Amino acid sequence: MLTSNFKIAISFYCLHFLLGYAFTEDYEIPTIARYFGPKGRYEEVNPYLLTDVFAVNKSMLQPPSPQCKQLHMTALIRHGTRYPTTKNIKEMHQLYNFIISNSSSEKSWLLEEWTMWYTEDMDGRLVDKGVDELKHLAVRLSKLFPKLISEEKLRAGLIKFISSSKHRCINSTLAFKRGLTELWDIIDMCFEHEVNNALMRFFDHCARFVQEVEKNPTAVEELDKFKTGAEMRRVQEKMANKLNVTHNNVTYDMAEAAFFLCSYEFAIKNRNSPWCQLFDEDDAKVMEYVSDLREYWKRGYGHDINFKSSCILFHDVFERLDKAATQILSGQPVTNAATIQIGHADTLLPLLTLLGFFRDTEPLKSENYASQTKRAFRTSHILPYAANLVLVLYDCGEGELRLQPLLNEKTVAFPGLSVQQSSMPLYADVRERYKELLQGCDFERECQLFKQPTEN
Repeated sequence: MLTSNFKIAISFYCLHFLLGYAFTEDYEIPTIARYFGPKGRYEEVNPYLLTDVFAVNKSMLQPPSPQCKQLHMTALIRHGTRYPTTKNIKEMHQLYNFIISNSSSEKSWLLEEWTMWYTEDMDGRLVDKGVDELKHLAVRLSKLFPKLISEEKLRAGLIKFISSSKHRCINSTLAFKRGLTELWDIIDMCFEHEVNNALMRFFDHCARFVQEVEKNPTAVEELDKFKTGAEMRRVQEKMANKLNVTHNNVTYDMAEAAFFLCSYEFAIKNRNSPWCQLFDEDDAKVMEYVSDLREYWKRGYGHDINFKSSCILFHDVFERLDKAATQILSGQPVTNAATIQIGHADTLLPLLTLLGFFRDTEPLKSENYASQTKRAFRTSHILPYAANLVLVLYDCGEGELRLQPLLNEKTVAFPGLSVQQSSMPLYADVRERYKELLQGCDFERECQLFKQPTEN
């Protein structure tokens, strides 16, 4: 049940939404918003949240029998909407200064409508919208899984919180907890969280990944080729025409900065800014492909170490599931109802890749943009702010355990399982599907650097 205080808060929020956003002149969803990649809003993935931030669809949870009970959940969540990083902000300032220097005596149409307000000290920090996203997600998950995320379970210490050390993740974790404490009007207790970078920033601790991918320019050569290709040149030329400057004055970095400004203004302020007018839908598709190439070759299927670096997180998740399964089958109470783990897009994507989600027949490359229009690997769909992978373990009686995966609050199927198994497969079948990873996938071994043989 919602407390009276929380009902008032919901009413105030809805009123604020109507007065502060829906009727402002700027609140018009850009036609290109669906192509913002990892800088996209969660609402583009779940548009129904635009009218009700607490809406859930319980009908998608379809256990094979009414006796199936929710007994454990692991939720892996990306932080909420954030400010640009210092690197991006510097590029934005360079673009802004270029436009100021190259505008005609009459002020540029773009600068008449917009003034630079980003400062370097913002550096990826969580914004108010990001706080709300995690608070609202907490409430929705408690509505979807009331047996697992409940006041009773929270007070009993059966819900565990783990975060990356980055401020945007810690603040997202605090926001998630606040969503629950405000929901149940809890003011007499505080709930701790664990900071664990080994799990939530495993990519920093994988020496082979750092050397072979993160610090290796050739690892993303397909991305670099596309940046200088014909599709990207057309985007730059069209942008130059709209700014009324010569074509060779608009670089790839400037086009990217403008596209980022469009996406950040919309994600942070719900504003369809003048920056968005520099791109049409064809341009946005090209910019999205740039983003997808970057993620594919740095965090996805491009190199096996990208996803094998997540072995430590993979085993952590399954060890928790195995423990809950053992307790269920032995008739013991489950000691961990839910674990909420908050990290980064770089945390979630390698694990999804390791599990085999969103794998295309052909790899993403610089020369096959035209043939990849229907690709599964679309970060705009997979990795918006507050993206989440939720795994729920059910006890259906007589030793029948089932595992349901949800991505961004929608049911998905584990790759490689039959259609009959897809919505809520037997846990034993899931373990069989990932048997090789469960028996291997050793983080220390995968991430070890191999010394090159010395010549005599």
